[in-house]
Amino acid sequence: MSVTESDTAHAAVGTAPAVLTPRLRLVLVLLLAAQFMLAVDFSILNVALPVIGEGLGFSLAHLQWIGTAFALCAAGFTLLFGRVADLFGRRRLFLGGLVVLGAASLAGGLAQDPEVLIAARVFQGLATAAVTPAGLSLMTTSFPEGPLREKALGLNGALMSAGFTTGAILGGLLTDLLSWRWAFFINVPVALAVLVVAPTVIKESRPDERPKLDVPGAVSVTLGLLAVVLGLTQAGEHGWGSANALLPLAAGVLLLIVFWAVERRVSAPLVPLGVLGVRSVVWGNVAGLIAFLTETSLVFLLTLYLQEVLGFSPLAAGLSFGVLGIGTVVGGSIAPKVIGKTGSRRTLITGGILQTVSTAALLGLGAAHSSLWLLLVATFAGGVGNMLVIVGFMVTATSGLADHEQGLATGLATMTQQIGITMGTPIMSAIATAAMTGTGTGASAVLGGLKTAIAVNTALVLLGTLTSAVFLRGARSRAQ
Repeated sequence: MSVTESDTAHAAVGTAPAVLTPRLRLVLVLLLAAQFMLAVDFSILNVALPVIGEGLGFSLAHLQWIGTAFALCAAGFTLLFGRVADLFGRRRLFLGGLVVLGAASLAGGLAQDPEVLIAARVFQGLATAAVTPAGLSLMTTSFPEGPLREKALGLNGALMSAGFTTGAILGGLLTDLLSWRWAFFINVPVALAVLVVAPTVIKESRPDERPKLDVPGAVSVTLGLLAVVLGLTQAGEHGWGSANALLPLAAGVLLLIVFWAVERRVSAPLVPLGVLGVRSVVWGNVAGLIAFLTETSLVFLLTLYLQEVLGFSPLAAGLSFGVLGIGTVVGGSIAPKVIGKTGSRRTLITGGILQTVSTAALLGLGAAHSSLWLLLVATFAGGVGNMLVIVGFMVTATSGLADHEQGLATGLATMTQQIGITMGTPIMSAIATAAMTGTGTGASAVLGGLKTAIAVNTALVLLGTLTSAVFLRGARSRAQ
């Protein structure tokens, strides 16, 4: 949100309702339903991947493209579509994205070959990149600043976090009881319901003065993110030292540097760099990025472990993640109290340590079913720790700024969440696949590759904890 938008929002606070009216309650339900559905989409196919691979002819190495095709578009186009929503109307983009999501989900459920399925995932990713920022903007402009907006944003964050775990459970249930195709079909009635009701209760929203589209910035950041994610996925197939991986990674880094340079010079940047000079914003978002990247990708790794090593059915694998879901609920419920007593920095450190220890414990997993107890205990504790970090990140990343910059801070935090979720699985899949190469076949090779990825995951969580401990010490508000 630009300064102009924020000032306009401030001016409107006096006329905005101070309590949830029936219309606002319905608006909240619709926006949360859409965001929850998008969060579920990130993980709902994870437990179904082996079944999809057998049914449509995907190799194990190529299964990652079912997730990567989605991730490329969801991460790469979010900043661009966020600005498009400001230019042409947030409700318009929100509804248009839902139309694309419903159509792509129907096509994916009916797919008979890998190409159609991958194309469906591409359009699901594009829809996510459009609906997520548009939905958040509609939420912040529909609710006045203060308790109502805080409640709405809190519910949004909680549902986005819970949606990933719910997707893993729901994917297992649908795959085992019906078919993996219902992991796509389930989106269609939800999208239709929101499309029918939303136009009558959600008002159009755009700033009074249309911002200019930062075309060089939009092109460079979109292509840069696409290239980075592509390079990470190619590393899994061809090795980290291969040209297939290094060339797109180098191109991505170069394009992101170009984006940084562009943002320093244009009058209406996609991301005003002044805000990134605030330590709480920068390092809070680093903690959030690592928290989402590690926990969501860990679900993918453990899905492969449960099915490829222990031989669980999709239903049993999905239900196993219910314990992780309970852990996130517990973590989310106690996080505000922990922050109130110890502060957001100590909450980030406490949650990070708990998640680090829990993830490291998973290195003890073996090929016997007795390892399931270790998995359940570790994922529960890790879920608690991860939610402490996520709530601490949201508080930290939106602090240290003046009131008129809060909209931008919330947008950056949501972008961090989006990129972390979308890039986590390709990174860990690439590491696991590369570690499996040349180590034979079968469950033992899969287990070895997964343990390598879990070790890297543990190191990343520890790194995030250390950055919070070191760089957030004594961080002060720029507004003070």
